[in-house]
Amino acid sequence: MLRFVVALFAVITSSSGKKYGCLEGDTHKPKPSREPNMHECTLYSKSSCCYADFTGQLARSPVIKVNNSYWNRCGQLSKPCEDFTKKIECFYRCSPHAARWIRPNSTAAIQFVPLCQSFCDDWYEACKDDSICVRNWLTDWEWGQSGENRCKNKCIPYSKMYANGTDMCQNMWGESFKVSQSSCLCLQMSKKDAVAIKYLRSESSEESSSGSSSEERACQKKLSKFEKLQREKGENAR
Repeated sequence: MLRFVVALFAVITSSSGKKYGCLEGDTHKPKPSREPNMHECTLYSKSSCCYADFTGQLARSPVIKVNNSYWNRCGQLSKPCEDFTKKIECFYRCSPHAARWIRPNSTAAIQFVPLCQSFCDDWYEACKDDSICVRNWLTDWEWGQSGENRCKNKCIPYSKMYANGTDMCQNMWGESFKVSQSSCLCLQMSKKDAVAIKYLRSESSEESSSGSSSEERACQKKLSKFEKLQREKGENAR
């Protein structure tokens, strides 16, 4: 899983997000660049903060572990749940935009990344019948001397650990993510994010949730054009 643990305790002097750049985690590049041979996380292949070799850990299903973090402490994740977990892993490790929401005083961590409500609901639905033993993946593991994560509590279904998608998104990774009130000014870990990124403000300001806001209207208009173009491409490819 995501290795934010070091980031939680690192005190570094940066306090402002980067509009375009990389976090300073243990597997991040100094700056984003093309990675045409990525095994996974191909959404970010044109400008990636991770190396292609790293994504090889995510290429096989089921994923056993990423670096020293095991994904199967409560049994193998179902394929739908694993797919969503990969999206979160890929965003943190590889996205050149993650650093827009850099955590103050910790250049390897993110804070309050706005996720779309629909994404969180779909993620919860995909994982609700899988099992989990920690509520906060950043703080609740027991870490062995070799740096491997272990359960301190018994495994229970996601549906018992989290009430719904909002609860899961806003607690599983501490303060790393939040659920946006906007349906456009938010991330879905898909190609649509290219639209939202253009209109999202800096990490220190709340995006407007008002349907009458200029950012919201512009985002919705651009998103509609983007979706129409994608449909046309799909039809032409048939």
